[in-house]
Amino acid sequence: MEPVRKTPFVIIAAQVVVGLFVFFYILYIGRDIILPVVYAAVFAVLLNPLVNRLTHHRVNRVLAIFIAVIVLLLLIGGLIYFVVNQSMRFGDTLVALQQKINILLKDVSAWASRTFDISKGKVDSWIVDTENKQLNESAALLGQTLVTVTNILKLFLLIPVYVFMFLFYKPLLLDFISRLFRRESHETVSEVLFETKTLIQSYLVGLLLEAAIVATLNTAGLLLLGIDYAILLAIIGALLNIIPFIGGIIAVALPVLIAYTSKSPVYVVWVLILYAVVQFVDNHYIVPRIVASKVRINALMSIIVVFIGGAIWGVGGMFLSIPLTAIIKVIFDRITPLKPWGFLLGDTMPPIGKTIFKAPPRVDKK
Repeated sequence: MEPVRKTPFVIIAAQVVVGLFVFFYILYIGRDIILPVVYAAVFAVLLNPLVNRLTHHRVNRVLAIFIAVIVLLLLIGGLIYFVVNQSMRFGDTLVALQQKINILLKDVSAWASRTFDISKGKVDSWIVDTENKQLNESAALLGQTLVTVTNILKLFLLIPVYVFMFLFYKPLLLDFISRLFRRESHETVSEVLFETKTLIQSYLVGLLLEAAIVATLNTAGLLLLGIDYAILLAIIGALLNIIPFIGGIIAVALPVLIAYTSKSPVYVVWVLILYAVVQFVDNHYIVPRIVASKVRINALMSIIVVFIGGAIWGVGGMFLSIPLTAIIKVIFDRITPLKPWGFLLGDTMPPIGKTIFKAPPRVDKK
C-alpha cells in the first residue's frame, strides 16, 4: 500500500491566498447587495428580544415583528432628521469660514514673501492655483456626497424589509443551518449561534451606551466653551467615535473649524484639549468596561480590520468591521485547526519574557 502523500505547504498557502482574494473580491463587487443584508441581520438579532417579549405577551408574531421594525425606523429616522435639520443651519458658518480662510491665506502669502524672499505675485499665483484645484475637488466631493446620500436612502428603504424577513423566517433559517451540519456537530453549532447572538446584542448595546456617554461629555464641554451647534457636533463626534481609533481623530476636525470661524484661535486649542480629554476617558475607562468586555479583539487586529472594512465596504464597512471580526473569532475558537487564528485575533497576551521557541543546543567544536 502506497503511503499517503501530504500536500506541500506552498500549494496549501497558494490555495488559501487565492481563496481569500476571491472571497474579498466578491465582497467588494457585491457590496451594494451584501452590505444591506449584513446590517439587516445585525439589526434583526438586536430586535429579536423585543419580538420575543411581545409574543410572550400574546401579541401576534407578525404584528410583533412589525412593531419592532417601526421602533427601529423611528429611532434611525429621528436621528437622521435631527442631524440633517441641524446641518441646514451651517450656511452662515460656511460663509464665515471661507472668509477666515481667505484672510489666513493672505497672511500666509505675506509671511512667505517676507521669509523666503519670494515675490508676492508668485505666492498669490500658487494660492489661486490651489484654490482652483480645491474647487474642482469640492465639485467631485459634492458628487460623491450625493452618491453617498443616495446609498444611505437606499439602505434606509431596504434594511427594514430585510429585517422583517429575517425575523419572520428565523425558524426556517435556523433549520437550514442545522441541516448543513451532521447531528454530532449540532451542539457546537448551537453554541456558536448562541455566542454570536449574545455578542451582537451585548456589543451593540454597549456601543450605544458608549456613544451616549461620549456625546454627553462632548456636549457639556462644547457648551461650556460656547461653541455653536454644540449638540450637533457632539452627536456627530460620538457617531464617528464608533469607528475604532480613526473616528475620534476625524470627529475633532469639525468643531475645530467651527471654533476657528466663530471664536478666537485660543478656542481651537481648548477644543483640542477637550476632545483629547474625552478620548482619554473613553479609551481608558469607558471602552474597557462597556465595549471591550463584550468584544475581545486586540488593538492591532482592530486597526487592520477597520481599514479592510473601509476598503471593501466604505464607511459602513468600518462600523461593521469589529463585530464581524468578533463573530469570526467565535467561530475560529470552536474549530480546532483554526484556533491559532482565533488566538491571534484575541487580546490574551502571553507572559512577557516567556520563551516559546527554544534555541537548539550549542555544540562545542573540539
